[in-house]
Order: sequence, then C-alpha cells, then structure tokens
Amino acid sequence: MALWQGGSKRKLTGGRKRALRSKRKFEIGREKQFMHLGNRRVKPYRTRGNNLKMRILSNNECNLYDPQKKKVVRAKILTVKENPADPNYVQRNIITRGAVVGTDLGDALITSRPGQDGVVNARIIQR
Repeated sequence: MALWQGGSKRKLTGGRKRALRSKRKFEIGREKQFMHLGNRRVKPYRTRGNNLKMRILSNNECNLYDPQKKKVVRAKILTVKENPADPNYVQRNIITRGAVVGTDLGDALITSRPGQDGVVNARIIQR
C-alpha cells in the first residue's frame, strides 16, 4: 500500500477542502524499513532528482565519538537498551535516531539516521 504524503482534505477548523488537483507521484512515500542488529546490509534507493540514498537494513558496528578524548573509533553494537521512538523497538533490536545502544565501549546515543544516511554514528553517554 502506498503512503500518501500530500496535503490534508480538511481545514484546521475541520471543514472540507475542495481538491484543486489529483494526487501526484512525487507525493507518494515509502514503506518503513528498519535497521536491525546483524551483519551489514545496505540497500540503495532512488530519490527525487535521480539522487541516491543508502538505507541500512542491518549492521552491528557504529562510528563512536568520545567527547572527552575527541576521537572517533569503530565500536561493536551489542544490544538496544532503549528507544524513545517506540518501546517495542527495544525487543525487536531496531535502531533509529535517538536510540540508546550498548556497545563494547559503553552506552551510546545514535545521532545519525540509519534509514536515510547509510551510516551509523553515535556518541558515548555518561550515566
């Protein structure tokens, strides 16, 4: 089923808007594909203007930034600890931006958008 990202058929007051035109192809969104823990799998997809975005389907490593040492190192992701986007994502090991993951160097906060950026960036958080 296509996701339509066009304008609403209702006004802010709740009244009905008359359609000025029909739906357009560029208003169709994509189905969600989540990044899971696992071996690295990346899927490119075409965007408007024939550009490419890389969607990570699964990965088990991240670029971890340590603000005290001001260095970036590669770290292995062990598990998803919390995800404010949806509590169910923790049980399913789904990683989105803002998720807290456990790495071999400590807890980290995901700062990139794996579904759109094609890379997993994180920073260490002190608890």
